Amino acid sequence: MPVRKSQAVWRGTLKEGSGYMSLASGLYEGPYTFSSRFEEGKGTNPEELIGAAQAGCFSMFLAALLTDRGYIPESIHTSAAVHLGAGPMIKKIELECEAKVPGLGEKDFQEMAEAAKVGCPVSKALAAVPEVVLRAKLVSE
Repeated sequence: MPVRKSQAVWRGTLKEGSGYMSLASGLYEGPYTFSSRFEEGKGTNPEELIGAAQAGCFSMFLAALLTDRGYIPESIHTSAAVHLGAGPMIKKIELECEAKVPGLGEKDFQEMAEAAKVGCPVSKALAAVPEVVLRAKLVSE
């Protein structure tokens, strides 16, 4: 399996400094600051990138589970809200998923969505997060 790489550079103090994070693929590079992480300032932050990673991993893992059971998903849309709390620490992640999967029943969908929540590699890496909430909805249109 390939090794994936990213990097971050920070210059200055915590509150007055700034930095950027980038992916080795070159597909993303963005600034981050104290304000973009702990307030509502412009730029990205590590938690936003963690949310994107978990949403992407969950969606792919759910697709794999569905496919293994003979279902072909038309679409899986997942968003992640990462809550940063005192410490600072990630205190909660909320996953919202809507999937269109022809022929799949609600009970089987919920079981596979829950399995994807705990089984995807990023979820396993984030196992120390105290609360991960999943709201999964099977849609027909």
